[in-house]
Amino acid sequence: MTAFRLPLLLGALFLSTGIYAQVFGGNPPSLKWQQLNTDTARIIFPTGLDSQAQFVAGIVHRLARTTRSTIGPHQRKINVVLQNQTTIANGYVSLAPFRSEFQLTPEQNSFELGSLPWAKMLAIHEYRHVQQYNNFRVGLSGGFYYLFGEGGQAFANSLSVPNWFWEGDAVYQETLVSDQGRGRQPWFFNSYRALWAGDKRYSWMKLRNGSFRDYVPDHYPLGYMLIAYGRERYGDDFWRKVGRDAAAFHGLFYPLQGAVRRYAGVSFNQFRRDAFDYFCLPLQPPAGTAIPTVEAFARARKHFFANEEFPQFLGTDSILYMRSSYKRIPAFVIRDLGSGAETRLRTRSISLDNYFSYRNGRIVYSAYETDPRWGWRDYGVIRLLNLATGEDKRLTVRSRYFAPDISEDGRTIVAVQEATDGSCQLHLLNATDGSLMRPIPNPDGLFYTYPKFYTGDNAIITAVRNRSGEMSLALVDLHDGGTRYLLPFSYQTIGFPSVRADTIWFTASRNDQDRVYGLAGGQLFRVWLPHGDPRTGQYQFQEGPGGQATWNTFTAVGFLADTAGSGSFRLQPIAEGDWVKAPPVQRIDSLEKGPAGLLGHIAPGHYPATTYPLASHLINFHSWRPYINDPDYQLSLVSDNILNTLETQVYGVYNRNEQYKQVGVEATYGGLYPFLDAGWDYTFDRNAFYRIQKVFWNESETRAGFSVPLNWASHLHFTSLQFGSNIIYNQRHYTGLYKDSFNSRGFAYVDPYISFVHQSQQAQQQVAPRMAQILNLSYSNAVTAFEAHQFLASGFLYLPGLAYTHSLLLAAAFQQRDRLGNARFSNNFPFSRGYSAENFYRMWRVSANYQLPLFYPDWGFGNMVYFTRIRANLFYDHTHAMDFYINGATYNGMFRSFGSEVYFDTKWWNQLSLSFGIRYSHLLDPDFEGRGSDQWELILPLNILSQGYSGHAVKPID
Repeated sequence: MTAFRLPLLLGALFLSTGIYAQVFGGNPPSLKWQQLNTDTARIIFPTGLDSQAQFVAGIVHRLARTTRSTIGPHQRKINVVLQNQTTIANGYVSLAPFRSEFQLTPEQNSFELGSLPWAKMLAIHEYRHVQQYNNFRVGLSGGFYYLFGEGGQAFANSLSVPNWFWEGDAVYQETLVSDQGRGRQPWFFNSYRALWAGDKRYSWMKLRNGSFRDYVPDHYPLGYMLIAYGRERYGDDFWRKVGRDAAAFHGLFYPLQGAVRRYAGVSFNQFRRDAFDYFCLPLQPPAGTAIPTVEAFARARKHFFANEEFPQFLGTDSILYMRSSYKRIPAFVIRDLGSGAETRLRTRSISLDNYFSYRNGRIVYSAYETDPRWGWRDYGVIRLLNLATGEDKRLTVRSRYFAPDISEDGRTIVAVQEATDGSCQLHLLNATDGSLMRPIPNPDGLFYTYPKFYTGDNAIITAVRNRSGEMSLALVDLHDGGTRYLLPFSYQTIGFPSVRADTIWFTASRNDQDRVYGLAGGQLFRVWLPHGDPRTGQYQFQEGPGGQATWNTFTAVGFLADTAGSGSFRLQPIAEGDWVKAPPVQRIDSLEKGPAGLLGHIAPGHYPATTYPLASHLINFHSWRPYINDPDYQLSLVSDNILNTLETQVYGVYNRNEQYKQVGVEATYGGLYPFLDAGWDYTFDRNAFYRIQKVFWNESETRAGFSVPLNWASHLHFTSLQFGSNIIYNQRHYTGLYKDSFNSRGFAYVDPYISFVHQSQQAQQQVAPRMAQILNLSYSNAVTAFEAHQFLASGFLYLPGLAYTHSLLLAAAFQQRDRLGNARFSNNFPFSRGYSAENFYRMWRVSANYQLPLFYPDWGFGNMVYFTRIRANLFYDHTHAMDFYINGATYNGMFRSFGSEVYFDTKWWNQLSLSFGIRYSHLLDPDFEGRGSDQWELILPLNILSQGYSGHAVKPID
C-alpha cells in the first residue's frame, strides 16, 4: 500500500516578505543611548555620536519637505537607531516595527557605494524607504494594515511593489540630492554593462531571481535604470502614481505592471526594454571594433568562471591573487605565467572583502571576527600569512583595522583604524606581534582608504575622502603626519593604489569609466592597457619587475586577472588642471533639476539631546501575525521595542487533531548577557485515549528561564554555542467521566539544554558546509510532586562528498525516558523517515545522507515561481526502540528505512526564497501503526514568516 501525506502549511506564504538584518539583544547594557526627538524622526544614538545624529536629523527633516511630493503626501514619524559597534556597512528600514537602523562604519571601497560621508549617504538613501512606506498604506495594502497591523502592510506591499522599485527609487534619490550617488558611479553599472558586453541575454525572471551558476546582478542597478528612465521619460510624478496604484492593488494581479501601462501608455515588457536600450545603446562600440580579450572570454564561457582579485607579482614568472567561485570559497592562489598552472595556497579566513597586500613572502589582510554574545559588535583583525611556512597568524584582537599593507623590510604594518566614535586614523603596527607602534595624526579629519608604503617606507600613499566626501590621493609623512595632496579634491572616486619605485598607480572614476592612472615625477597619466578597452572597469593595477603589469577587469563571468609584458601599456599625460570632471548623470537630465545637489546645502540640526532609557517603549504592539502549520493554527499579537531588546506576544492556538484551544503570553528580554524568558498559557479541551476511552482535561503552564546565545566567526569557521533552561509549572484539571480517576496535582519540571554548531565557510553552490559538527543535548526532569524525566542527544557530522558541491551527512540520536508514566514530555526524537513517530522508553538512531545538486533550471513562469536549483538527498535510517508491555515483558523494535528526497529551491513572486521537497521512504520493517512499506511526503518549511521588506544599502556578510 502506498500512502501520500500532505502536511498543510497555509501560513508558509503569508506575511513572507524578506529577511533583513535586525539583531535581537545585540548591544551590551553598558552602551548608553541618547535621542534627538523631532517632528520627523527620533534619532537614537550611542553617547558620543552627537555630530552624526545632528547631521542625520537635519537631512531627514529637509528631505521630508523637499522630496516627499514625488512619492506621496503622507508623512509619519520614524525611529532611527545609529549602530556604531559593527564593522559592516549597512542600513535598513522595516515595518513590524516601523524603524530604521544605520550601521555607521564605512567600507574601504569607494567605487561600490561612493565616497559621501557614510551617515549622510545612509540618511538620503534610507529615508526614501521611510517615505515609500508612509505612502503605500493605501487600498488593499491599507486594508491589510488595519487587519494585521504593520506586518500586514509589509506583506501586501511586498506582493504589489517589487524590490527593484524600492531600491531603484532610493538610489535615484541619493543620486538626485547629492553630487555623487550610485547613479553616477561606473562600478554600479558594471554588472549590466558586463552582461551586455558578454552577450548574456537573460530572461526577465532570471534577472529578477538570480542563479546558482551564472552571475546575475542584484535588484539595485536594475531598479535604478527602470526608475531613472521612468522619471526622465514620463516626469517626476510618474512613479508616485505607479507606486500608489500598485500598493493599492488597482488591478489585483500584477498591479505595478498594470500601473506602468496605465501611465506610460506601453506594456511593462516594452517599458523595460526601452529602459535597457536607453542605458545600453550609447555604450555600443562602433561597427568593426575589435572585441576586448576579456569580453571575448566572457562570451565564450557559458557560466560563471571565478573572481580573480588583487593580483600581485611574486617575481617575474608568477602572480598571487585571491580566487573564489560559486563552487569554492576564497583562497590565495599562485599562477605560473609560463604554463598557466595554478597552485592553491591556503583558504582565506572569514573576511568582509578579498583585499590583501603582499611583500617578500608575507601576506597581510583584515579578517572578520564577532563578539560571541553581542551581535552588533564585531571586529576587523589583522592576519599575517607566511608563504614559506604556511602559518596564518592573527596579530590583533578585538580591533577595527582594515586594508593593511606591510613594509618592504617586513617589520611594520600600516592599517586603517575606524573607531566606534566615527574617527579614522592610520596605525603603524609591529608585524611580529601586532602591537601598536604609533598612530598617525589626522588633523584634517580625513577618511583613509587602502594605504600603501611609499619609497623608503617613510611615507604612506592613500586614497582619502574629506569631510564633504570628495577624494584625492594623499602622501602622508610617517614622522609628523604631514599630508600633501597629489590631486585636486573632487567627487571622482579613487582607490586601489600601488607603488613601484617612485611611481604611483591607482584606479579612478572619470568620464563614466573606472580606469587606471599613474603619477610619476609630478606628472599625471592615463594608462591605456593592452587587450582592448572594455565597457566595464579596470582595477587593482600593479607594476611588476621589468615593467610587467597585472590588473583585473570586471566581466559577466567574474573579475578576471590579466597580465602584460614590459612596454605593452601606453601612458597619456593629463594636465593637473584637467583632472576634475563632474560625475556624469548617464543622460538622466532630471537629476539636474529640483532638489539636485541639496545635500551640500543642508546644515546639521541643532536639536537638544536627551537620554534614551533602555526601558523606553518596551511594549510596542505592531502586528497580528497568523502562523499555520497543520494541525496548529495560531494568531499572535506581536510587540518589539525599538532597541530590539524585548519581544512579546499574546497568542491563541487551535489544534485540529485534538481540537484543543490555547491562549497564552510570552516574552523574551535580550538586554542582559543571558536572555530572560517568561510565559504562561492555558489549554482547553486537551484529550487522549486511556483504555479505549477518551480522557479530557484543561491544562495551564507557567514558565520562566534563561538562555545564553554565543556565536563566533573566527579564522576559517563559524561556531555557535547556546545553552539555557526553563522551569515550568504544569497544572492539569481533568473533566468528564474520569475527572476523579487521575491525579490533578500540579508539578514543576526543568528542561536544561545545550546546542553546539561548528562549521566551515560555504560556497554558493555547496548544498551544505564541507565540514560541520552539530551536537544537541536536552534533559527534562520533574522537580516537584513526582518523578519524571527524559533525555535526548543528537549529533550530525557533515563531511565532503565526491564533488565540491556534494555533502555526506552522518547523524545519530539517543532518547530515554522514565518508566513510571507520571508525565510525558514532548517527543523530539528524529525517528526513521516514513514511520509514525512513536515515543518509546528507549530509542537510538543512526542515519546516513548523501546530498547533491541535480539541476540548475533557471526557469519559471508567470512571474510567480522560479526554480533556481533542484537537489537530492539519498538516505538510510536505522532506529532501534525498546519498551515494556503491560505484563512487564520487553519489547524490542527495529525501524529501518531508505529512500530519497528531492528539494526544489525556488523564488516566489520574484522575491521570496522558498525551498520545498518530496520524500519517498521505503520501510524495511513493519510500522507500529500499520503504515504501508512505501511512503510519500511533501516537505514544506516550518515557518518562513517575516516582518517586512528591508531596504539594504549593502548586503550583510554571508
